[in-house]
Amino acid sequence: MIETAEQMLVELKRRWQEQILGPVLRRLPERKAFFTTSSPQIPVAPVYTPLEWPATPDPGHAKIYAKKLGFPGDYPYTRGIQPNMYRGRLWTMRQYAGFGTARESNARYHFLLSQGQTGLSVAFDLPTQLGYDADHPLAFGEVGKVGVSISSLDDMRVLLRDIPLDRVSISMTINAPAAILLAMVIAVAKEQGVPPSALRGTVQNDILKEYIARGTYIFPPVPSMRLITDVFRYCSEHVPRWNPISVSGYHIREAGSTAVQEIAFTLANGIEYVQQAVDAGLDVDRFAGRLSFFFNAHNNFLEEIAKFRAARRLWARIMRERFHARDPRSWRLRFHTQTGGSTLTAQQPDNNIVRVALQALAAVLGGTQSLHTNSKDEALALPSEHAVEVALRTQQIIAYESGVADVVDPLGGSYYIEWLTDRLEEQAQAYIHKIDAMGGALRAIEQGYVQREIQEAAYRTQQAIENGELVVVGVNRFVTEEPPVEEILRVDEQAQAEQIQALKRFRNRRDPEAVAAALGQVAEAARQPDAPLMPRFVAAVEAHATLGEICDVLRREWGEYHPPDWV
Repeated sequence: MIETAEQMLVELKRRWQEQILGPVLRRLPERKAFFTTSSPQIPVAPVYTPLEWPATPDPGHAKIYAKKLGFPGDYPYTRGIQPNMYRGRLWTMRQYAGFGTARESNARYHFLLSQGQTGLSVAFDLPTQLGYDADHPLAFGEVGKVGVSISSLDDMRVLLRDIPLDRVSISMTINAPAAILLAMVIAVAKEQGVPPSALRGTVQNDILKEYIARGTYIFPPVPSMRLITDVFRYCSEHVPRWNPISVSGYHIREAGSTAVQEIAFTLANGIEYVQQAVDAGLDVDRFAGRLSFFFNAHNNFLEEIAKFRAARRLWARIMRERFHARDPRSWRLRFHTQTGGSTLTAQQPDNNIVRVALQALAAVLGGTQSLHTNSKDEALALPSEHAVEVALRTQQIIAYESGVADVVDPLGGSYYIEWLTDRLEEQAQAYIHKIDAMGGALRAIEQGYVQREIQEAAYRTQQAIENGELVVVGVNRFVTEEPPVEEILRVDEQAQAEQIQALKRFRNRRDPEAVAAALGQVAEAARQPDAPLMPRFVAAVEAHATLGEICDVLRREWGEYHPPDWV
C-alpha cells in the first residue's frame, strides 16, 4: 500500500510537471536560473509535497493530498493558480492612489511607476463614485478629497497622460458608474492608438458590496445588475484582456466582518453575478475566466493565509460543480489584495509599518496576484509621498529579499494551515448554503441578512477591543504620549475651483447637438431591457457628454436606490 501511495504521488507530480508546469515555463521562464537558500546555498524546488517529506507517505495521506491540495496551477488550486507562481513572475505591485485633480494624480502615478510599481490603481473621489460632476451642488466640499475627480473625457486624458495603456494595467475602484469610467478609458486608449483588445486592467463594478458595506450606490438593484452583465458581455467581445468585475471582500472586511464572512459573502456575491450573466444568455466560459476578486489582508497572519487558500479551493468547486464551467481558466480565483485599512491606528502610526508588512507577507504566502500595501499615515489623511514610498518598498523587500517568492505555497502541508484552511472553507460553505436557501445574495441583501451578520461581528470586535480582550498596540495597551504627525498630505482647496473651471471650458467647446443626440441614445437604450449600453456610453463620452450627464439620464430612466428604513 505504501508503494501504491508513493507511485500515485509520483505519477501526479510527473503529470503536473509535463502538462501544467512545462507549458508555463516555455511561455514564461523563471526569474532566476536557479533558486537557493541564503546560507548554505541549498537548492530550492518549485513546490514541496509529501514526496519530499522524510516520512514515507501513507495511502490515506496521499489521497487527501491529491483531493484537497493537488499541485499549483491545477484543480482545485488550493496551492495557487499558477504552477510556478512568483518564480516566473512576481505579483503586480499596484498601489492605490488618486487625489485632487487629474493633473496631481497623474504626477503621483508617474512617481510610483518610477519607483518600481508595476500597475496602477485609481482612487476616485466621492462625487465621481456617485455619478456627480465636480460642479454639482452635492459635490461641494468633496471634490478631490478621497480620490481623483473625474467628470469628463478631458479629465481622463490628463489622468492617463504619458502612461502607455498597452503596457501598464489600470485598476479602477469604481462601482455604480463603472461602465462610464471604463468607456472613458477605452476612448483615451483609442486616441493613443491602443485598440480596446490590447487594454489590460480591472474595473471594480461590484454593486452588491455597495448595498452591503460601502454605500456608494446610485441605481436600484435590477438596473445595476443589468449594467454589470452588460459590461461582462462587452468586455468578452471587445476588451478580452480586461477584468469586467472585481468582486470585493475587502470592503466587507473593512465593515467589520470575520474572515469566514469575508470568504462567504464575497463568493456568494460572485455566484450571484455569474448566475445573472448566465440567465442573461452569456456562456459561462466566455466571461468567467476574466472575473477577479479583491480581498483584505488582516492581522491574524496564519488565518489570513488559510483564508486565501480556502477561498481559492471553494471557488474552483463552485465554478466546476455548480456552474459546470469546462474551461480550467473559469475555475481559477484570481485576486488582488490590500492590507487592512481598518487595522491602522492614528496612535503611534509607525506601528502601522509593521502591521502592513505582516499583512503583505500573508497575502504573498496566500498566493495573491497583485497587492496594495497601505501607508502608515492613512488613519490620519491621504498618504504622503514618503509614506507611499515606504509602503511600496515593503512589497519590494518581501519580493526580492525574503525568499518567500522562491517556492510555491511554502506553508502548504503545515498541519495547522491545512486544518485551518478546511475549517474556513467549511464555515464559509455553510454561509453560502444559507444564502442559497434565501434565494441568493441579492435576496439576502434585500432582507438585510448579510448586513446584520457583519454588524454583529463588528460589534463583537469593538467590544473585545474596549474590554481589552483584543489587544491593539498603542491603542488599548502600550500607550504613550506622542507629538502630532507633521507630514500629512492635505488636498488643496483650489482643486475644486480648478476642476469646475476645467469643466466649464470643456462644456463651452463641445457640440451641444452631438451631446444631446448621444444622451438620447443612452436614454433609449436604458428604456429597452435587452439593448446594449456600453457602446452607447463609449459614443457618449466621445461626444463629450460628462459623467454626471450620463448618470442623470440613467437616474431619470431607472430612479435612485434608497435603502429600507432598517438599514
